[in-house]
Amino acid sequence: MPGPSPTGRTGRTASTDSGWGEFVAAAGTAYDPGVSAALRALRGATTIDVDTPEHINERVVALLTTMFERNGIDHDDLVSMIFTATGDIHSAFPAAAARTIGLGDVPLLGAQEIEVDGATPRCIRVMIHLMTERSRTELRHVYLEGAVGLRDDLPA
Repeated sequence: MPGPSPTGRTGRTASTDSGWGEFVAAAGTAYDPGVSAALRALRGATTIDVDTPEHINERVVALLTTMFERNGIDHDDLVSMIFTATGDIHSAFPAAAARTIGLGDVPLLGAQEIEVDGATPRCIRVMIHLMTERSRTELRHVYLEGAVGLRDDLPA
């Protein structure tokens, strides 16, 4: 069995790998075929009080930091991040805040949320794709500020 990965993880891989490991390795992640890590998605959201670049940066950094801490995420675990913002946010790209905390080498994408009557205003959402040994039920999605009630069906 191979030794620990660069992040110190050890374990066994499923026998049904079917080349997925080669795909993930080519994508530039720290994939180790001897580890039972899987590609997972983690959700989070926050809201802003004022539409300024400084406030967006503050809230997005707080959201990402909380998500990383609650889920034991290391930089090398990250595959990509997708950010969305409601149409009432104009002053900054939420993904730019991720770059301020050293995530400039992680693929980041921003998009505008669809307009829905009654939706949470001034809301920034993120979906983080990561390699982890945690199961889906062990992941802790994070909803802060005015976004707390968005997904009360998920474990916090």
